[in-house]
Amino acid sequence: MKPRFAVLVDAGFLKVKLRRRLRHFPTIDDISAEIDRIRAHQSLADYDLLRIYYYDAPPATGVIRNPLDGRELNLATGVAYNENFSLQQRLELLPDFALRSGETSVDGWALGDAALKNIMDNGPRVISAQDLVPNIQQKGVDLRIGLDIARLALRQLVQVIVVVTGDSDLIPAFKFARREGLRVYLDHLGHGVKRDLKVHTDQIL
Repeated sequence: MKPRFAVLVDAGFLKVKLRRRLRHFPTIDDISAEIDRIRAHQSLADYDLLRIYYYDAPPATGVIRNPLDGRELNLATGVAYNENFSLQQRLELLPDFALRSGETSVDGWALGDAALKNIMDNGPRVISAQDLVPNIQQKGVDLRIGLDIARLALRQLVQVIVVVTGDSDLIPAFKFARREGLRVYLDHLGHGVKRDLKVHTDQIL
């Protein structure tokens, strides 16, 4: 039997990087193309795939009120909800694919990227209701990635893990996996990452 590898994908990170590159919300074909690129890497030619682990959180729901104009927003009827829900539903049906779900919280409102760029380009101005966007946070995703890395390492289910992320919070999990004999490959999609994250990997794809 050939040695095996697993791919662990920080979905929040991947979707942000793909959206900036492609100028649209990533489709299932866009995600699949990234996975295929990883699987075809020459460093993995002698390995069989165990599974792709995709870590995401369900899209936010609930009704929230804009603090500036009092307008109510039903998150479950928005474009972001539909895009993310549809993508997750389709991805979890792919072969050799496992969706790991974290949690989603809505922590008030924040200044949107477009408004922030406008202020940086043109100087200070009065903030309007249209400048605000829901402050939606994913929780528990890093924990689930770390737990799966530990499980794969302790049970020796694979010999290589490929982690798609830019999050330095995973450094302890990387160090643990390497101490247990796994090779850790990092795919940061060209994102600027801390030196220590690179130090505790065996190869950057």
